[in-house]
Amino acid sequence: MQQEGRLLNSAEQPPRLSIVIPVLNEAAGIEAALTPLQPLRISMPIEVIVVDGGSDDDSACIAAPLADRVLSSPAGRALQMNLGAQHGKAPALLFLHADTILPDGAIEQITQALNGHAWGRFDIELSGRSGWLPMVSWMMNQRSRLTGIVTGDQGMFMRASTFKAVGGFPEQPLMEDIELSKRLKRLSRPACLKAKVVSSGRRWDEFGAWKTIRLMWRLRYRYWRGFSATQLAKEYRDAR
Repeated sequence: MQQEGRLLNSAEQPPRLSIVIPVLNEAAGIEAALTPLQPLRISMPIEVIVVDGGSDDDSACIAAPLADRVLSSPAGRALQMNLGAQHGKAPALLFLHADTILPDGAIEQITQALNGHAWGRFDIELSGRSGWLPMVSWMMNQRSRLTGIVTGDQGMFMRASTFKAVGGFPEQPLMEDIELSKRLKRLSRPACLKAKVVSSGRRWDEFGAWKTIRLMWRLRYRYWRGFSATQLAKEYRDAR
């Protein structure tokens, strides 16, 4: 199912960027996430594609007037983002989590970065209660620069042709961003922009900063060792 939002883009101007946002039960925060994008739908222009994974709250209804399209998909971030990318009309894609806010000038920076790179990401700043979040953010940014591996909450962007060439996100329940990064690295290293997206640190606040760090490093290590994403997703759910 597809809902058409109130289009703000000029019909004569094709979008420069398709922003794909997967959601699942994000009614509490989706309006705050989409509102900053509204001026960009007029001035750039961009298109905003929200892909709902079967929410049982009002996520889709709240998003509809603030997006160009709201699509329905089976739950699963990779499935949802692939569907959104299929409907994108722009030559470039940005995958944005529903609790992540772009920095000022983000669209121009993406455009400039893609003139010399096939893909890239932003630095991240995690917001929340834990005093460890600045350190966690720094570690995420440094690790990404060193390894060329990008996490989904860093605002992954790429040329649409590049996304298609590598087959999109692997349709697995966890580590889809890691696997896509590995595929993209075969083409080039990412553009690592210093401008920061601000993303919610709620999982660190809810589960505990050090517990979350240990959990994520253990899962990443096991994935590197060849454990299946399905098995690791079960471990992640059980730990949480």
